Amino acid sequence: MRDLVLAEARSWIGTPYQHRMSLKGVGCDCLGLVRGVWRSVQGEEPWDLPPYTGDWAEIGGREVLLDGLARYLMPVAVGEAQAGDVLVFRLKPGAVAKHAAILSAGDMADPRSALIHAYWSHAVVETWLGTWWRRHVVAAFRF
Repeated sequence: MRDLVLAEARSWIGTPYQHRMSLKGVGCDCLGLVRGVWRSVQGEEPWDLPPYTGDWAEIGGREVLLDGLARYLMPVAVGEAQAGDVLVFRLKPGAVAKHAAILSAGDMADPRSALIHAYWSHAVVETWLGTWWRRHVVAAFRF
């Protein structure tokens, strides 16, 4: 399964960022990338996507992303996340967790780990899971 997840996630690299979209090569946001990988490896999406804003600093409110992922993916301890797992980030203290990525190389203990994600004003990219990103990981899930 991990190899399928990683191959599919990498096939999205270069897809432009478009809020709430999930169409490979056309546009997606971070959740759209996870949704697209889901469709490839699991089949039709089992949920209706609730409305959400692109505001990473949104304070208060429900943890819609964390709750939704916990319903359909298997939660794993952040320290046990491996390549192919979904990481979720809280980008500001007290804010709602609003960013997701797929760990693409290594594990959380590996200083050379990388992630695949889409974020505002960028296409889907594969980047280093550096110190800044590591400090903001709040949850991990497995397909």
